[in-house]
Amino acid sequence: MNVSVVLFTSDLRLHDHPALRAAQDGSAALVPLFVRDDAVAEAGFTAPNRMAFLADCLADLDGGLRARGGRLVVRSGDVVAQVCQVVAEADADEVHMAAGVSGYARRREERLRAALEGEGCRLHVHDTVITALAPGAVTPSTSDHFAVFTPYFRHWSQEPLRDPVAAPRAIRVPDGVGSEAIPSRTGLSGLSEGLARGGESEGRKRLTAWLRADIASYEDGHDDLSGDATSRLSPHLHFGTLSPVELVHRARAAGGPGAEAFVRQLAWRDFHHQVLAARPDAAVADYRTKRDRWRSERAAHEDIKAWKKGRTGYPVVDAAMRQLRHEGWMHNRARLLAASFLTKTLYVDWRIGARHFLDLLVDGDVANNQLNWQWMAGTGTDSRPGRVLNPVTQAKRYDPDGEYVRRWVPELAELAGGAVHEPWKLQGLERAAYDYPDPVVELSEGLARFRAARDRG
Repeated sequence: MNVSVVLFTSDLRLHDHPALRAAQDGSAALVPLFVRDDAVAEAGFTAPNRMAFLADCLADLDGGLRARGGRLVVRSGDVVAQVCQVVAEADADEVHMAAGVSGYARRREERLRAALEGEGCRLHVHDTVITALAPGAVTPSTSDHFAVFTPYFRHWSQEPLRDPVAAPRAIRVPDGVGSEAIPSRTGLSGLSEGLARGGESEGRKRLTAWLRADIASYEDGHDDLSGDATSRLSPHLHFGTLSPVELVHRARAAGGPGAEAFVRQLAWRDFHHQVLAARPDAAVADYRTKRDRWRSERAAHEDIKAWKKGRTGYPVVDAAMRQLRHEGWMHNRARLLAASFLTKTLYVDWRIGARHFLDLLVDGDVANNQLNWQWMAGTGTDSRPGRVLNPVTQAKRYDPDGEYVRRWVPELAELAGGAVHEPWKLQGLERAAYDYPDPVVELSEGLARFRAARDRG
């Protein structure tokens, strides 16, 4: 009988999974496979928060497969070697997987294709599993990718999306294919206290509840730090427990300004993926160099330490960094503020900030994390690379009553209203009553340093 292998990567779901559907349509049996890839650990991407969320996702995927008569096969090691071994054990004819965009994903695909050809097995790589549109689906006439979001979004919006595909009703896994135990978050150390649960079941429940109750207010509220009106679906998009194609369809079905604003954010995600697909080195190198003379880690050590700990003396920045540590997640507006402060006010290399985010973020994604950091550092696709977000002005605009700051910086909880954003204005004994540091740098000083060093390297 014909047997296929489905290699799950960043697509840990059963609903709207074109690779899974194609494998099932062409075979009498299939092997759902996930490989705990040694190369991911060697590259330093096995952050505890993501490993815990991944364990939840794999357990939920296995549960969904078992409810349909199947099971998840888990292996560890070199991904190519493990896939080839499973192909041999199952006597498989085909391997199906989702297309990736990173340099590593491309190399993995090339290695796997070459190895499988030697075994007489075909590799099928499927687009629009991890993104709504394939990275090369829309391109300008003069380049292989869009470098500015607005024209990209205009073309993206006009492109028809494929229809979502239903989850399989039944799955048959051939006998004789062994599996390791499904991972568990139990016993993992270094987890954020408020880390969310992972898995397709959890993601679909969250999506349904958000579409029902909150999407209508998204346009007006998505920048409100204390209101927390964002979907919080980014971890599920990162691990692929939710399909971006399905999200766009369901948001458009809901309709209204809030849905339109949410779809725009999904397009931003696709935009970053198409940039990284065209320029894989943007994960580690400036997309557009500004000849920065970043402060060395040694010279900026104390400032970097204060930033990571949430002790910079700027309450909204500190609130953002403490939310990150507690939840393994951060409000998008807070991410922009934290990144602007590190790269432009403290003039620290964006790669240092990006690495710290990847160490903690459950949605830590190479395309979105690195390119958002570059956007804010002014080395990426931002058309205003010199923009600097003033943390005080931004705090007064997006946290006017100070609720977000008081939630995450409890030592300032007794300061009423907007006064919480400028504790350094307190005098004498009143100031001494608060165990909170003075600003690590004056904003005017940081701005002058940035402007003096940028483009003069």
